[in-house]
Amino acid sequence: MTINFQYVNLDTSESLTAFTQDKLQSLIKKYEWLINCDVQFKKGPGTKEDGFICSMELSMPGPRIYAISDEKNFEAAVKETISDLEVQLKKRKHAMSTK
Repeated sequence: MTINFQYVNLDTSESLTAFTQDKLQSLIKKYEWLINCDVQFKKGPGTKEDGFICSMELSMPGPRIYAISDEKNFEAAVKETISDLEVQLKKRKHAMSTK
């Protein structure tokens, strides 16, 4: 699977990129039919506690899957986004197996 990173109005972070790639490995191992993942990091508006936004879009056979999280840091946002994708992927796998 190809992983594309985009940092919107932020400096590129090698550690955040490595962290995200490591967390995505669990999805890659479970779902071999994943083709591509577009990951975007950006800071949200305002100065509230949250505001670290991570969004991911997975390409695979059929419609794409998308998830976004707004958390207190990027690492928490990555974990939450991947968790949301996992739920959607389980549903997709179940739907594919019942056809």
